[in-house]
Amino acid sequence: MNAAVLWALGWLERYRYLKFGIVGASGTVVNLLVLYLGHEYVFASIESSYNKPYLSLALAITLATINNFSWNRLWTWADRVKTLEASEGLNPVNPVGWRLLGVEFGQYCMASAFGSSLQYVLTLLLTGSMDYRLANITAIAIASVSNYLANDRWTFKRRRS
Repeated sequence: MNAAVLWALGWLERYRYLKFGIVGASGTVVNLLVLYLGHEYVFASIESSYNKPYLSLALAITLATINNFSWNRLWTWADRVKTLEASEGLNPVNPVGWRLLGVEFGQYCMASAFGSSLQYVLTLLLTGSMDYRLANITAIAIASVSNYLANDRWTFKRRRS
């Protein structure tokens, strides 16, 4: 019986990680689109002199983080968010509910800071030996593991009843 319960819990965690991966894929699309548009058009005159996407990468990571927070909150960890809101008697219209959203977003950003920093540094380092878009995809894949663990264990952690 214990083995079956442990297997089921493991499967559910893998399922959550798959949802996190799907959200991450949408964030990757946002990231790559903003990175490309920023590097090729918006910041082209600034970034062309050093051929590294410093500003466009920072903007891409920021917008992808907002995208990922929104979808992870609404889908990946929706069960935990609803449990917390119900226990606190919150709803989206309640000002206290907005405070909770702000706290969660702050925690999400802090939890993702290591992964975002890792992504930024790795992308810039790898840009020296490969196309900046491929470097960014590689860095995102590496950073995603730390982002999942940090947000699963802290931002959207299980709350005791």
